[in-house]
Amino acid sequence: MKTYNHLLAQVASFDNLWHAFHRARRGKRSNGEVASFEYHLERNLLTLESELLTGTYQPGGYRHFYITEPKRRKISAAPFRDRVVHHALCAVIEPIFECRFIHHSYACRVGKGTHRALDAAQALARRYRYVLQGDIVQFFPSVDHQILRALLARRIADPQVMALIDLILATGAGHLESEYTMQWFPGDDLLNPLERPRGLPIGNLTSQFWGNVYLHELDTFVQQELRTGAYVRYADDWLVFSNEKAQLHHWRTAIMTMLTRLRLVLHDRKTQIYPTATGVPFLGFRLYPTYRRLKRPNVVRFKRRMRRLFLAFADAQLPMERLQASINGWVAHASHGSTYRLRAQLLKGLVVPRRGHR
Repeated sequence: MKTYNHLLAQVASFDNLWHAFHRARRGKRSNGEVASFEYHLERNLLTLESELLTGTYQPGGYRHFYITEPKRRKISAAPFRDRVVHHALCAVIEPIFECRFIHHSYACRVGKGTHRALDAAQALARRYRYVLQGDIVQFFPSVDHQILRALLARRIADPQVMALIDLILATGAGHLESEYTMQWFPGDDLLNPLERPRGLPIGNLTSQFWGNVYLHELDTFVQQELRTGAYVRYADDWLVFSNEKAQLHHWRTAIMTMLTRLRLVLHDRKTQIYPTATGVPFLGFRLYPTYRRLKRPNVVRFKRRMRRLFLAFADAQLPMERLQASINGWVAHASHGSTYRLRAQLLKGLVVPRRGHR
């Protein structure tokens, strides 16, 4: 197995940090923390370069908040300075793993994304009669640091880069403990689960990438052990297709057993097998073999978001360009389903308020 060494100089190079800054800044130029970092950009990047090369870099504290749509999640936001480091690290190590990821893994990858995952799933729904829809209980809070580190170390032989990974993992540990329900696995004693650091903060670029590294083990198991290519995964949402319901029941048991090696648990109620003709709920849509519908909660969230954005626009807290971009973004997303009449009805009912009139 090929391993990679002498990576720290690439991570810490001024050029890599410069490009990492611009990627981390994307869409956040009006943020005060970003503007402050950019005001002394060269000095800040040179300081980061020196700290990374000398091993004196220390991450800052996280800012925590909750989002409630589509479900309640705790978001842990690292300081902007640390997000620059996350981008710099991923720019160097992600290609090492990316070329080994399977084709039908669609989250947080260049040239993939939600809509291509929907297209792939619907193509399989046309070919197969049944689908096994998988749901992993509390995936990001459950990611075991010891297992993740071992997976990363298979390819990364640079001890300094591994030390930086350990530092990022350690500062993120514990932030999701309130979101995690303790689980015991074969071989555990009473205290073992309590002593194992776990959890990837939702909101870090590294968390999205490391989540793909972690679940690549599931991907290869499905393709190499179960020997099926009728599989699509987007983050921790995944689908396996077959023409035989009994085969999917067998695969469900095999996957459940395999996931214990990653200290993950299948959600018993949400991991179900059903005919593709009845529709496959996936990534906010219900997929049928020949068409797809937008799920009702997605429409409700759009209406609520528009009300909030209209109020912000009326109070002069939101420019028209951002309001229009938000509407256009949702319309573009909804257009990937059979939603022409729905979009026409919703857009017809949108009345943009005048500034200063609530």
